Amino acid sequence: MYVLPPHCPESSSLFPSCRLWRHFELNGMHKPGDVILGGLFEVHYTSVFPEFTFTSEPNQLNCQGFDPPGFRHAMTMAYAIDEINKNSNLLPNVTIGYSLYDNCATLVIGFSAALSLASGREEQFLAQETCLGSPPVLGIVGDSFSTFSIATSNVIGLFKLPIVSYFATCSCLSDRRRFPSFFRTIPSDAFQVRAMIQILKRFSWTWVGLLVSDDDYGLHVTQSLQADMAQSGAGCLAYTEILPWGENPAELKRIVEVIKKSTARVVIVFAHQIHMIQLTKEVVRQNVTGLQWIASEAWTSAAVLQIPQLMPYLGGTLGIAIRRGEIPGLRDFLLQVCPDLHHNSSYGNSLVRQFWEHTFHCRFAPPPAGWLEAGGPLCTGQEDLENVETEFLDVSNLRPEYNIYKAVYALAYALDDMLHCVPGRGPFSEHSCATLDSLEPWQLMYYLEKVNFTTSFGDQVSFDENGDALPIYDIMNWLWLPDGRTKVQNVGLVKKSPFKGEELILDEDKIFWNFDSKQPPQSVCSENCPPGTRMARKKGQPVCCFDCVLCSEGKISNKTEDYWSSPQRDHCVPKETEFLSYHEPLGICLTTTSLLGTFFCAVVLGIFTYHRNTPVVRANNSELSFLILLSLKLCFLCSLLFIGRPRMWTCQLRHAAFGISFVLCVSCILVKTMVVVAVFKASKPGGGASLKWFGAVQQRGTVVALTAIQAAICTAWIVSASPAPHKNTQYHNDKIVYECVVGSTIGFAVLLGYIGLLAILSFLLAFLARNLPDNFNEAKLITFSMLIFCAVWVAFVPAYVNSPGKYADAVEVFAILASSFGLLVALFGPKCYIILLRPERNTKKAVMGRGTTKT
Repeated sequence: MYVLPPHCPESSSLFPSCRLWRHFELNGMHKPGDVILGGLFEVHYTSVFPEFTFTSEPNQLNCQGFDPPGFRHAMTMAYAIDEINKNSNLLPNVTIGYSLYDNCATLVIGFSAALSLASGREEQFLAQETCLGSPPVLGIVGDSFSTFSIATSNVIGLFKLPIVSYFATCSCLSDRRRFPSFFRTIPSDAFQVRAMIQILKRFSWTWVGLLVSDDDYGLHVTQSLQADMAQSGAGCLAYTEILPWGENPAELKRIVEVIKKSTARVVIVFAHQIHMIQLTKEVVRQNVTGLQWIASEAWTSAAVLQIPQLMPYLGGTLGIAIRRGEIPGLRDFLLQVCPDLHHNSSYGNSLVRQFWEHTFHCRFAPPPAGWLEAGGPLCTGQEDLENVETEFLDVSNLRPEYNIYKAVYALAYALDDMLHCVPGRGPFSEHSCATLDSLEPWQLMYYLEKVNFTTSFGDQVSFDENGDALPIYDIMNWLWLPDGRTKVQNVGLVKKSPFKGEELILDEDKIFWNFDSKQPPQSVCSENCPPGTRMARKKGQPVCCFDCVLCSEGKISNKTEDYWSSPQRDHCVPKETEFLSYHEPLGICLTTTSLLGTFFCAVVLGIFTYHRNTPVVRANNSELSFLILLSLKLCFLCSLLFIGRPRMWTCQLRHAAFGISFVLCVSCILVKTMVVVAVFKASKPGGGASLKWFGAVQQRGTVVALTAIQAAICTAWIVSASPAPHKNTQYHNDKIVYECVVGSTIGFAVLLGYIGLLAILSFLLAFLARNLPDNFNEAKLITFSMLIFCAVWVAFVPAYVNSPGKYADAVEVFAILASSFGLLVALFGPKCYIILLRPERNTKKAVMGRGTTKT
């Protein structure tokens, strides 16, 4: 096939003729259709090819090590396309074809295959004035390697041709600026690394080794794992080694010796199947046992490693595996594979013939180009797959295949959505729609970003803003059965959901541990220090490695902050705890005062209710008076939330309840003051119009609006930076002070500032109205009450800032109680005096100021 852009020489024809500079022979499999999807798969382990020359003759490619599961991956894509073509509800009247290539686990071949898919298979074409028709392929499924996908996407992404990988996990591919057209149906390594760390934490493995492949996959995993382990405090890496590509016995011998000498009993391997095949040969040769292996998704399901001969070394392996799925009808489709069905196709299908030769140990005459393992009897094409044992037909554990299946369907659904576009309502310029006759790759990518469907297995498929699918992995365990057989069992899963975040679910009772104790191993650099000693870092060593030295006074380890050493320094005793308690004298006094204030409010409320029809109560909107009494009762009660051991709910509720209660109270007072001023203006000639803005409905609406603003402030504060309980050990070495941290100082300041703003407005209005005639003298009571209120809270700020621990809570409670009592006495004391002791003044005539002396 072709790997370089076309060259257009001069031509005497009407339109110039363009031809590709050079072509390259690739193992492939093709099927025609109205639209074509491309695929890149690892069907061979490696390749041997000659030196590249820019000639017109094909370069002969020789791929070695046929991989039946890899061929099954390619045939899964063919099956998905065949299933879609038979589905009358998806892409009706459109037939999908495919061009599938083998990358032979070699970067240059995979890259060449991708360019061949992008440029097409025609060697010569006319460069017409207008380009019509679909591109050679609408999208590419693949590649399986992260490095290959990076190289391919760097170039193909320039043309916005969609690439949907089923196995490339490098977190770097989530960079939308570098890879704008890259999508994947497998989670990125960033999620896989965090899943590994959760497993390490579950079993307290703090000292582990790391082996990675020598490519982008391994490089980015190393950086991500080191950063995440340091950030989460999950442990330390005893060593980090890079597994070489190709045969390198000396380097593998050195790496295995490092593993043997290390005290780390847990080894994490982020590498490909071929790396583990090479590594295990050396592990067996040096007889390295007693290790707990943790496998990445690249080799967790590798059947070639799950053999009885390797179980003494790899038994008990825990691995992250791609989500398993079900694809009904796949095995029947695989059984239909036959070279006779494709032999006469003009597209050529070398992969089918190579699979046939590998499976039946025969050869076609002549041997196909690119096949080194020709030999044995001639193939007839009539051999029966049912009568041969091959991994190709094993569909019991479909993992990469399920991702391939989802990738093909994602492209199909995107194309279907595009073809259902209504002209004049499209998403492109002038509301136009894309059509197959003038389709641009970026137009299909637009629909691929928005695709959302559910597979027959029940899994939802969609892509986030980075092109990543919703992450989920199975946790697998390699079981070594008593009869010598092996089995890979599912022992849990790790997933990310919108509501619960990242979650590890593990059935520890099912896990097989390949140790005599049948228990998980210990993997630590240094054992925990015994009583009477503390940890001392070893110079030049990770934080997990330390010596144990005699404790200084008051400490035995870095994890005993809730305890204090005994006088003999040989064991821990609980530290004293301090918080504003209901059982100490200060707490009892504040609680009693709060309950008394609540009781007085109830008494005044009862008095006003009983005398609700008298002039003193009805004057200046009695409804607001009742609201003030109710809010004052809430103010007294909310102070109780500051007493007792801080909990999450009390920390969140105490300031919210305090802020909303006081704003309700002060807003009622503000409205009362405004009404006093309005009534006075209305008593003057021509001033009656001012009262229409202060009816009962307007007064209620103003109170509700002002209180709603404070509720919004409290909600935003709790959601963005919620107050939370905190154990403070900074005040005293031998004492823990329980307190509520405000979370956001700005939120607390805005809450207090809003209360202060309303109080100052009320004070100013009442102060300006203090000299009004005596029949409107409630303004004097409001002025005095607001003066007390502001004085208390101005004094509160410095006292609160300079009070440590429980005394800060006591200061805030005192401020709440003092200001509440000030408002209660100043506003309702004179009225209760008239109602109870001077009833002769509780008349309309006296209240209106006619025929009575001044009080």
